[in-house]
Amino acid sequence: MSTVNERPLIEISGLTFSYAQRPVLSGIDLQFGHGKVVAVMGASGSGKTTILRLIGGMLKPSAGSVVIDGQALGPLDQEQLYAVRRKMGMLFQFGALFTDLSVFDNVAFPLREHTDLPDAIIHDLVLMKLHAVGLRGAHALRPSQISGGMARRVALARAIALDPEIILYDEPFAGLDPISLSLTANLIRRLNIALGATSVLVTHEVQESFAIADYVYFVSNGRVAAQGTPSELMVTTDPFVRQFVDAAPDGPVPFHYPAPPYSQDLGISP
Repeated sequence: MSTVNERPLIEISGLTFSYAQRPVLSGIDLQFGHGKVVAVMGASGSGKTTILRLIGGMLKPSAGSVVIDGQALGPLDQEQLYAVRRKMGMLFQFGALFTDLSVFDNVAFPLREHTDLPDAIIHDLVLMKLHAVGLRGAHALRPSQISGGMARRVALARAIALDPEIILYDEPFAGLDPISLSLTANLIRRLNIALGATSVLVTHEVQESFAIADYVYFVSNGRVAAQGTPSELMVTTDPFVRQFVDAAPDGPVPFHYPAPPYSQDLGISP
């Protein structure tokens, strides 16, 4: 993923995390190289979004480390953590736009919050970002006046408003029609190249993710179940990867969440 002399922009080492008594990640190791699009895939509840929250410093691991550009997040105070977050843009699942603000003001929000730029420059920057996602003409509309696919593109424009080094995507393809899905995937790749950013893509969408990703991790049971380039994973015989790639109902990913015997829950004696 990176050359011998190049340290990955994001390094996750021996990371363990639990919600209360429920373990989610167990000593996981991940690397995200400079300028790469890296997909993290797995079944629902496998800890993919948790990985994004750990990278963003919203959660702290119980063991292991998250290192960004050579800086470990664990020892940072709040001010130092905010400085690291300034390097990041986040595309939330379903966009998470401010419904009472216009498209323009949604994209302008991070610029107004985190910079002292004059209004004239913010105006030009916002229109530039909206133009990059094809929605400059919709700048005066509200989120309720645009489609779901367009709203996702507005959210992407907001995520790149500060020209981040790292862009985090939480299920960017969820709920999109095939045209919007393909358009969003192409935008992710093109913007990653234009910004020279590192993109972390959490998703279930195999086809579109494999088309734009440089590297893919499959996460299961708190660990990396498989990893490789899309071309390597497309031909692998690994049962876990094959179940995902082939959208097979049967395989290592079970239908039932772990539970005691059904008779026990019903109070029926064996």
